[in-house]
Amino acid sequence: MTAPRNANASTNASTARAIDTLLADIRTAPDALALFATASDHLRRLLPYDAAVWRATDPVTGMMTSPIRVENLTSEGCSVYWESELLTENINLFRDLARASVPVAGLREATGGLPGRSTLYRDFLAPRGLDDELRAVLRVGGHPWGQVSLFRAQGAPAFGADDTFVVRELSTAMAKRLRSFTEPSAEPTPSRGPGPGLLLFDAGGQLLSVNDEARELLDDLVPGPTTPTALGVRVPAWMHSTASKARAIAAGWDKGSARVRVRSKGGRWLVCHASCLRGADGELGVSAVVIERASISEVAPLMVKAYELTDRELEITQYIARGLGTAEMAGKLFLSPHTVRDHVKAIFEKVRVSSRGELVAKLFTEHYAPLAEESEERVWG
Repeated sequence: MTAPRNANASTNASTARAIDTLLADIRTAPDALALFATASDHLRRLLPYDAAVWRATDPVTGMMTSPIRVENLTSEGCSVYWESELLTENINLFRDLARASVPVAGLREATGGLPGRSTLYRDFLAPRGLDDELRAVLRVGGHPWGQVSLFRAQGAPAFGADDTFVVRELSTAMAKRLRSFTEPSAEPTPSRGPGPGLLLFDAGGQLLSVNDEARELLDDLVPGPTTPTALGVRVPAWMHSTASKARAIAAGWDKGSARVRVRSKGGRWLVCHASCLRGADGELGVSAVVIERASISEVAPLMVKAYELTDRELEITQYIARGLGTAEMAGKLFLSPHTVRDHVKAIFEKVRVSSRGELVAKLFTEHYAPLAEESEERVWG
């Protein structure tokens, strides 16, 4: 890569070579966490910083998903950070950067050297001895695939134009690599947490066998009506009914699917689905029930179920999360602004919020945060 003519003079040939090396490593990173680690290792040499957060995002909504790499920060300030971002802050919002001509911005630079104007600075940075944040949205094809927050401690110089230039040079390449991880791969990817749980029930609803993963997932369920079994597992009432429905569907007594969504104690969405197996003679046999953690791709359907949103309302909710205004949504959906406002009003009523910021905050805390936290890597040094 050759530094463009309009780059600052300090962006010299040595920096250009370092960026070239980093771009090459970005293109060969095997997964998102490795990508973040590689980028951080190189970037610290180009523009030193004291703490950082690297996040993958949902390309449809722009909301944080997983995995996440956190450097030199504890978890106790996470809620403060996102409350500022979603409910009170109006400077350098990620949803605004996702649509800006330059998707990178420094807090001190944006506030004219008066960071106290920012609630993020007052409530998150300053109490932790931090003095500036350089944040970026990693986007490609008009969609955000990741976010980066770099922090400098009090006493360090503010992030400047040279720092913004370097991160901007990397943002598209990192977004492309993050996007590539969503494409089908012949290599299995390791999963975090327990795999799918499996339970087998006989025709009378008695539990015949259960794997260890199912035991672990059942232990994490919110307490409710259960039935004890000889295997030492208490089976929730809704799981019994799911197994029974699968048998009824197989026998032709019922229609639809035997599928139910439930929440864990930590707010994590789980999906339970059942089917009735047949023997070689065609007779109905045991009912197999699978319980597993919902993936990021299942968040949107869960939102529809949780709040009874229509397909159009879900679409508008996703646009709101990305920061689009009423006129922009109307243009994309070929609707009048008045119709869009009616949809937004209906969404607010169903989700029980009164503003767009509250809507995004609620969707983040209830649907995205529990998913993302399980794929979080926290490092020090």
